[in-house]
Amino acid sequence: MTTETSPSDPVDPCDPAGHAAARAALLAGPGPVGRPRRRALARLTDDWLTGLLAAAGAPPGVALVAVGGYGRGELSPRSDLDVLLLHSGPIARELPERIWYPVWDAGARLDHAVRTVAEARSVAAADLKAQLGLLDARHLAGDRALTDALRSAVLTDWRASAPARLPELRELARARAERQGELAFLLEPDLKEARGGLRDVVVLDAIAATWLADAPRDGLDAAAQRLADVRDALHLATGRATDRLSLQDQDQVAERLGVLDADTLLRRVYEAARTIAYAGDVTWRAVDRVLAARAGRGRRVRRPGIPFVGHGAGGQVRGAGGRARGAVERRPLAEGVVEQDGEAVLAQGARPAADPVLPLRAAAAAAQNGLTVSYATVRQLAAECRPLPVPWPDEAREQLVTLLGAGEAAVPVWEALEAEGLVRRLLPDWERVRCRPQRNAVHRWTVDRHLVETAVRAAAMTRRVARPDLLLVAALLHDIGKGWPGDHSEAGEVIVRDLGPRMGFGPEDTETLAVLVRHHLTLVDTATRRDPDDPATVEAIAKVVTTRAELELLRALTEADALATGPAAWSAWRASLVDGLVARVADRLAGAGAPPVEPAPTAEQERLVVEAARTGQPALSLRARSEGARPGAEPMGVELDLAVPDRPGLLGTAAGVLALHRLAVRSAGLRELDPVGAGPVLLLSWRVAAQYGELPEAARLRADLRRALDGSLDVARRLAERDAAAPRRRGIPTPPPLVAVAPAVASATATVLEVRAHDAPGLLHRIGRALDGAGVRVRTAHVSTLGAEAVDSFYLTDGAGRPLTARRAGEVAAAVRAALG
Repeated sequence: MTTETSPSDPVDPCDPAGHAAARAALLAGPGPVGRPRRRALARLTDDWLTGLLAAAGAPPGVALVAVGGYGRGELSPRSDLDVLLLHSGPIARELPERIWYPVWDAGARLDHAVRTVAEARSVAAADLKAQLGLLDARHLAGDRALTDALRSAVLTDWRASAPARLPELRELARARAERQGELAFLLEPDLKEARGGLRDVVVLDAIAATWLADAPRDGLDAAAQRLADVRDALHLATGRATDRLSLQDQDQVAERLGVLDADTLLRRVYEAARTIAYAGDVTWRAVDRVLAARAGRGRRVRRPGIPFVGHGAGGQVRGAGGRARGAVERRPLAEGVVEQDGEAVLAQGARPAADPVLPLRAAAAAAQNGLTVSYATVRQLAAECRPLPVPWPDEAREQLVTLLGAGEAAVPVWEALEAEGLVRRLLPDWERVRCRPQRNAVHRWTVDRHLVETAVRAAAMTRRVARPDLLLVAALLHDIGKGWPGDHSEAGEVIVRDLGPRMGFGPEDTETLAVLVRHHLTLVDTATRRDPDDPATVEAIAKVVTTRAELELLRALTEADALATGPAAWSAWRASLVDGLVARVADRLAGAGAPPVEPAPTAEQERLVVEAARTGQPALSLRARSEGARPGAEPMGVELDLAVPDRPGLLGTAAGVLALHRLAVRSAGLRELDPVGAGPVLLLSWRVAAQYGELPEAARLRADLRRALDGSLDVARRLAERDAAAPRRRGIPTPPPLVAVAPAVASATATVLEVRAHDAPGLLHRIGRALDGAGVRVRTAHVSTLGAEAVDSFYLTDGAGRPLTARRAGEVAAAVRAALG
């Protein structure tokens, strides 16, 4: 006959069965769950061990101390008991055994040690993991003064050794992440050891104990408790002390937690892991700044409670007592954004409440410079910036493309935006794919991270396509339909047809995006399942993509999608099949998608051309361009028309003057006109934007253009001097420039030179100088900057107005290639 035991009943410490029964009643009963149950389980264990120490006849100068996870006052159903028997002098050999054996007899997992305070400190100094466990030391029974002495000594040692031990701790965390992977993306994650797991919470608490930095606390405790709740349910469902959430256990765990299904369970786990991982990223950056500052100025004594995180938009960082430590170097990155301490932060004059594009501008500037946006800045942007107007301003779309075009450097920036809800504010449909698991062995990421990774892969392919902006946006959105029922490609097409105009894309571009999203699997499916030599196969693809430009985009998106899926999704064999099919379709589409006809000159442009032809002098028109219909909107750029009698070097000279005034060329056109039969006049039409928001005075820009054209202003020398004086800033890897001569069918009257390159100040100036140095005439030019990518076409002739020979065209291409480095 057995007797049921309540958790509240007194338990004989010498009776292992009694404790086991009380513990089982606590776990099986209708009482508290989650953190309250973990604390109740810890208290039950505390009482048991306290009784064991008393029953063992412990003499004065002995204390029983909980360390590690048990020291934090919470126990999961199958957690180990980490216990230290602390003593100040010799003790009987039998004393520890009188405590440990009943614990073993009860079936508990015990991690134990017997040490003096000095021995514990010595072990901690040699073993970082032991030191971390001692940071959570908690008195259970016996001599409390001994426990207090241990805690004080360990914390003092930890704070004193932090500059040396924190790099070691970071290396341990990095190695653990490499072994276990990222919790937020694993189908069978280790809730404790994977990056973003419970072990990382312990690390963050250890960093906070140094007083050097603290983690962002919003949501961190809730995330840790969610993972702990899942681990509790996992222990109870399996009956084992496991931290790995295996596929076969997920349904049972979800049921125990009252969660709809295993996918919902994983999404909750992933959300918690991302919160913890992001907090870790922010905290380690703060640690880096503090250690770098200490290394630069020697050790400084700081008072506890003064954090080293968050610089906001101020020009100084304040330390203990609020006194300024001195001005911090701040380098401009974009309008309203500067670099400080290796992060992008807001400039002093930034106005987030009046600048809805600022989050994207800050993100793009950070990613393009290999930085991330500071935690304080992202928080401020999320709190103060208004949503973007619909449709988006041109600048917002361009900044999104610039961010995506940064490749790998875009990922931590995107994660920072995601952590504060800015991505969902930009793209409401993102919420349906956020943290959504993909139960497919081929996929290595959640849906949302797969979309970002596809954009990363696509960023390396921007030289292959004429519209890198459409490629990057299609990559980001190609699986957006996976949050909806039915075929995700069809659902995605519907979403993109609505989202494209909201983002400010025109009807033709929106149609292209819709085609890419709807058919992002078509090429690889057709190439691997149909006969590529069958004309019907080629015809089927030609009906999907009707121009060579669309075919280029779909080919690049297909590869980027596969590479971002996982190593099993793309191979040399699949690539060869896809390329063979694409080549056949390209032949079928030969001649399709001819360049658009040049629009007729406006009345103002005709007036400028006539004036230039009559006077033999440059004539220009300059006007500010405002974006959107918002009352009081500030100028967002400049539209400039320049008419000049034909002369060598005009394009490079004019572009150089714009670069001197820190104007970034967003688009440009050049063509020859002869309105009065007095000889050709070149008309240049520009759309430019101020790099840091301040437009140049029209009179000054006009004067510098005239001086540059008459030779009194050496543009190349001035630009070189400015570049030499500018501080070197680390860049990001970008695809090399592509300079190619288009097939002869591109134009019957000129040689077309195509240039695709990463945009940079003075890029068009360098191209123009190279063409001038090569002795060719630029009859027409079409220049576009799409995000951070320049896509330019130059129609060239020789001095007699004829297309270049093949050999001459090759030499010109080589000269431009050399100029771009």
